[in-house]
Amino acid sequence: MAIDRRLVQNFDWLLFGLVGAIALVGLVNLVSATNRDGPLLSGEVSRQLVAMGIGAAGGLVALVVDYRHFERLALPIFAACAALLAVTLVVATDHRGNQSWLFGGRLQPAEFAKIGLILALARYFARNAPGDRHRLPDLAQLLLLIGIPVGLIVLQRDHGVALLTLAIACSYLPFVRIPVVAWVGIAVAGVASLISIWMFVLAPYQQSRILDVVNPSRDPLGSGYQVLQSLIGIGSGGLLGSGYMRGTQTQLSFLPTQHTDFIFSVLAEEWGFVGSMVVLLLYAMLFTWGLVIARNSKDSFGGFLAVGVVATLFWPLTINIAMVLGLTPVIGVPLPLFSYGGSAMVSSLVSLGLLMNVSMRRYVF
Repeated sequence: MAIDRRLVQNFDWLLFGLVGAIALVGLVNLVSATNRDGPLLSGEVSRQLVAMGIGAAGGLVALVVDYRHFERLALPIFAACAALLAVTLVVATDHRGNQSWLFGGRLQPAEFAKIGLILALARYFARNAPGDRHRLPDLAQLLLLIGIPVGLIVLQRDHGVALLTLAIACSYLPFVRIPVVAWVGIAVAGVASLISIWMFVLAPYQQSRILDVVNPSRDPLGSGYQVLQSLIGIGSGGLLGSGYMRGTQTQLSFLPTQHTDFIFSVLAEEWGFVGSMVVLLLYAMLFTWGLVIARNSKDSFGGFLAVGVVATLFWPLTINIAMVLGLTPVIGVPLPLFSYGGSAMVSSLVSLGLLMNVSMRRYVF
C-alpha cells in the first residue's frame, strides 16, 4: 500500500521530540531508581525497554491507520476492552489487594480500557453536538459509556485506576450542556457516593491513606511512611539536586516503590527543583501541543480524540505529582512515560500514536 507523501511531509516532529525526550529522561531516571550495585541495566530497565518497543510498534499501527476509521471501530474496541475487564474480574488472582492483573501481574487491562473509553467518547461527542442542551435522561448513553469501565474497575478493587478513568471521562464535561438543577442533583449524588464508598467500599488501610493527606505523621512507620520518605527525598534535592545516582533516599532504598509510583521523588532528589521543572515543562509543552492539535483538527472526532489523549496523560501526571507531594492519597497511579510499568507504557505510546495520527492528517482530506 502506497503511503501518501503528504503524511511524511506533515510528520509532527515537535510531538515526536517531546515524547522521545520525556521517555529518554524517564529511562535514565529508572536506571538510577533500580540501581542495586549490579548490572547497569536491571531487570526492570530491560523490561521497560521491551515495553517501549511494544508500545512503539502499537503506536505505529495507531498512526498508520487513518484515525477516521477508528470512529467506526470505536464501539467494537470499547466493547472488547469492557469484555477484557470482565474476564479479568473473573479469572485474575489477587495481586496487591486487587484483581486487575493478568498473567501474574504482567498485563493490566484497565490501562487499555482508557483507550477504548476515549475512542467511544470521541465518537459520542462527534455525533452529538456539544452545544445542545441535555436533560439527564438524554445522557443515558454517555453515562453508560463511562459507567461500564469505571464500574468494572471498581469491582476489581483498583480504586486508584477507577478514579483516574473517571477523571479522564470528566475531561469531556465542558462539552455537556445540562440545566443547573441537574448539576445540583449530580453533586448531591456524588457526595452520597463518596460517603457510601468511605463506609462500605474502602478498606481500613485505604482510609488511613486518605487521613494521611491531612497529617502524614499520624502513622510515620505505617501508612504515612511512603509520603514522608518521598518528602524527605524531594527536600534533600534542593535547587540543583544531589547528583545522578547520589541520592541517599534512592540509593539506600528508603522509599518503597521508588521505580513506580514514586519515580518523581527520585528525579527531584537527584536533579533538584531545576531538573524537576525542566521535566514538568516538557510535559506542559506536550499537553499544550496536544490541545493545539485538537483545535486544528479538520473534523470533530479527531478533535475530541486528541482531547481524550491529552486527558489520559494529564490526569495521571497531576495525581502522581500530588501523590508524591502528599497532597492526595497514595492510590497507585504511575507517572506517564516515566514510571516502570509495561501496560502503562504501551497504553501511553498507543494513545500518542493516535494523537500523532490526528496531527499528521489535519491537512490530508
